Amino acid sequence: MKSLNYARAVQAALIGIAMTGSATLARADVKDYEFQLVDQTVKKGDAIIAVRLIHKPDGKPVSDAVITATRLDMAPEGMETMKAAIEPMPSTGPGVYRFKAAVTMEGGWRLSLGAKVQGETATVENKLVLKATP
Repeated sequence: MKSLNYARAVQAALIGIAMTGSATLARADVKDYEFQLVDQTVKKGDAIIAVRLIHKPDGKPVSDAVITATRLDMAPEGMETMKAAIEPMPSTGPGVYRFKAAVTMEGGWRLSLGAKVQGETATVENKLVLKATP
C-alpha cells in the first residue's frame, strides 16, 4: 500500500513539473513581436495606414491582437506636438491592422502603436515612421 501511494505521489510530481516546464517554454516575449508598415508612404489628406503585426521568430502574422494605443504625430520633422486624428478600420487580411488618419501636411510622420497579444502579459509597442506625399 505504501509503495502505491509513493508511486502516485511521484507521478503527480512529474506531471506538475512537466506542466510547469511546458507552460514556461510556450510563452514568448513581447520582443518577439513587431509592427511593420505595409506601405512606407501615404497621400496627404484622408490616408489609410496599414500595418502588419508579426511574430519575428517564425515570421507569421498575429491576428486578434487588441490595439491599446495609437498616436500619429510629426516627430520626424521636429513637430511632435503636431498630431493627427486616427481611427481603426476593418482588417484586410491576417495580422493586418488598418487606420484612417487625417494627414494634414507632407513630410515625416511617426505612428506609435501598442497592442495586447493573447498569452502575453506585457504590451507590444512600436514606433514606425512613414512619409506623407502630395
